[in-house]
Amino acid sequence: MQLNHAQRELTLKIVYYGPGLSGKTTNLRKLHARARPDVRGRLLSVDTHDDRTLFFDLLPVFFSTSTGFKVKVKLFTVPGQVIHNATRRVVLQGADAVVFIADSRRNAAQENNNYWRNLQENLREMELDPTQVPVVIQFNKRDLPDSLTDAELAEVQRRGSQPVVGSVAVRGEGVVETFHAVVQTAWRALEGRAQLSRNVGLSEEEFLAQIFRHIDLSGTALEGRYGPGAMPGGRESGRAP
Repeated sequence: MQLNHAQRELTLKIVYYGPGLSGKTTNLRKLHARARPDVRGRLLSVDTHDDRTLFFDLLPVFFSTSTGFKVKVKLFTVPGQVIHNATRRVVLQGADAVVFIADSRRNAAQENNNYWRNLQENLREMELDPTQVPVVIQFNKRDLPDSLTDAELAEVQRRGSQPVVGSVAVRGEGVVETFHAVVQTAWRALEGRAQLSRNVGLSEEEFLAQIFRHIDLSGTALEGRYGPGAMPGGRESGRAP
């Protein structure tokens, strides 16, 4: 977290992590498409012949609080291929929360586990405590054969402490719900450490509402919670191109 009292800015960093081609870039593209154009930055992507994302995608989502603080939520992906481990460590530096994107297919279990251990190792390398950095697990590709059942995902959730979300990212399913889970857990962790509601004057409710009122929630589990497509000023939301 970067907190600049002089410029009244608060910046949070969230990193999407996981095996190559697990759906990290797809998640950010879908989020970018749903964010209102005036609150989304340019989505940056570098594709190479050996990995879909060599460095990272950057999506700054920004808004101002009722107390005048400018809040930015920056989202990054890491490259998935093994040879880019050094880059993954650099991108993890300063992360406030992590989304771990796993492949739901049973034959991907070993690779998921390898990258989970890699995440823990790299957090420690960057002097981050893996037990203190909030993590949300997304099981993507639920539409493919041999995917884990709902009951099996519930068992994963029961055994662990991290929120678990099922997803079909290419169809946009579970993408916004995963983002909501990770920003909520990030806020709660930071509130516990830095008491942001007192120091910045921003409650969890305002923080979440400010973000998700600017995102098209139609067809998601959050649509009723933040209003059926309503955005500030009485305008109807439309999915951003």
